[in-house]
Amino acid sequence: MKKFMTDKIKNFRQHNHDTCVETALSAAQNICDSQHLKLTPARKRVLEILLESHSALGAYEILDRLSSEGGKAQPPVVYRALEFLVGNGLAHKIEQLNAFVACEHSHKDHNPAFMICKKCKRVAEAEVPNVPSTLRQQAKDTGFVIEQTVIEARGICPACIEPTQ
Repeated sequence: MKKFMTDKIKNFRQHNHDTCVETALSAAQNICDSQHLKLTPARKRVLEILLESHSALGAYEILDRLSSEGGKAQPPVVYRALEFLVGNGLAHKIEQLNAFVACEHSHKDHNPAFMICKKCKRVAEAEVPNVPSTLRQQAKDTGFVIEQTVIEARGICPACIEPTQ
């Protein structure tokens, strides 16, 4: 079994994956309940698929997974579920990959940064507490108001760097 070197980024280190998924689904349900939102079975299953993966998945990959499970999901069902999940802070769209990942922070208002492995497509989320000062200054100088920043960094994860044993 490979050891992952980073200790703060869950998706790039070993962890109890079943507990990870279960905890995240419970948190998502609590968020929906507190905001009077409905986490329908389709939305919940799409979120569960994202959580099980830890890699960015495209809508059609999710649709294929649902179909292989015997579901009769159509693309609009998946797209509506993803729109709900992203819109309510339970998932993020990774623009570079035109794909989606479950949010690791389970709250709507934060500045995520994504580390995307170009080999295995695994995505890890980190939180950037503040907008970088140079960007903030340039925005201020031009009169632009930053509402949210998202950073997407491509590289190679520890598992893909380590030689195969």
